[in-house]
Amino acid sequence: MARGIKDKVAILGMGCSKFGERWESGAEELMLEAYKEAIADAGIDPKQLNAAWFSTAIDEVHVGKSGIPMSTTLRLPNIPVTHVENMCASGTEAFRGACYAVASGAADIAIALGVEKLKDTGYGGLPGGRGAPLQQLWNANGTAPGNFAQLATAYMTAHGVSGEDLKKAIAHVSWKSHQNGAKNPKAHLQKAVEMDTILNAPMIASPLGLFDCCGVSDGAAAAIVTTPEIAKAMGKQNIVSVKALQLSVSNGSESGHNSWDGSYFHTTRIASKKAYEEAGIKDPRKEVSMFEVHDCFSVTELVTMEDLHISKPGEGWKDVLNGFYDADGTIPCQIDGGLKCFGHPIGASGLRMLYEMYLQFQGRAGARQLKDPRIGMTHNLGGAPRENVSSVAIVGRYE
Repeated sequence: MARGIKDKVAILGMGCSKFGERWESGAEELMLEAYKEAIADAGIDPKQLNAAWFSTAIDEVHVGKSGIPMSTTLRLPNIPVTHVENMCASGTEAFRGACYAVASGAADIAIALGVEKLKDTGYGGLPGGRGAPLQQLWNANGTAPGNFAQLATAYMTAHGVSGEDLKKAIAHVSWKSHQNGAKNPKAHLQKAVEMDTILNAPMIASPLGLFDCCGVSDGAAAAIVTTPEIAKAMGKQNIVSVKALQLSVSNGSESGHNSWDGSYFHTTRIASKKAYEEAGIKDPRKEVSMFEVHDCFSVTELVTMEDLHISKPGEGWKDVLNGFYDADGTIPCQIDGGLKCFGHPIGASGLRMLYEMYLQFQGRAGARQLKDPRIGMTHNLGGAPRENVSSVAIVGRYE
């Protein structure tokens, strides 16, 4: 019987570059920025690293194929480097690989690093035409805003929510994130935005306006992991351990069968349920202290909080408007500003989310610091509502 990963892996150190329009830096410079912070934070010599996982999603634009770009850029000591890509969940996928290596005993200390230089693609959004022929048959004319706008309209239909109420709720999601991101020196966008500005912004794909969509950005993030025993032997305090890692991938049922009504993420419901079981969490609404979820669009965050079993189905919009997920609410969500303020350098985003969790547990989040968080959860979603990859991680204090 599978025993899970709970408390078998500790985060030894983390690093994160400044996210934004990093025209002055290549992917290599961003990797180095995150790596140097992580190594210094872990307090180790690079020669102590046993294995590495490297995440990028659009490698043909910047770093190229294989694990060689990471190894040569960071001058790693000829250790194994595994290059992973799993759409927008790529960063968490790298973290999962490094954690599993440590938990299995194959490595004492491993590193996961993700990077993306989306500003170098020449597109205002993600480049199109990257799917296989079969995927293109299902998605001939789909765009990301269009796909997620359909999620919004399906949600309204399924739960009888008016367009006015949903628009106010998703605007509050965006408002909240900008309030938080204004306190984060590493965020791409560091300015609070008024509610009226969000509500009256140009429409991108109804009901999603300009401020309901996350931006395109450059960035890198890294995590160094080991066992709790090694971390304690090194004298580490306030150890952060991994409680659960779960991944769920669409099998075609959502896109090919009308049993799915388009109003939720089937994979997120599965991955989160398994993660709670692995972590031993019985009531996540009471036990989880903070969330970083995949707010590629503001409606995605709202629906995700239901799929993570925090808000009841059809009532997430009420929790949002009641301030349940605000910085001073019951369970803060996107306390660092989220994708909405960081943008979404695909290979780095999952690790960036974990970086915020790590800082919070260490009491090093500055103006964003929460009071005594115990359990944190991150969520990545790659693809579209009808066909996607959903990855979740639960981390917390090692006790």
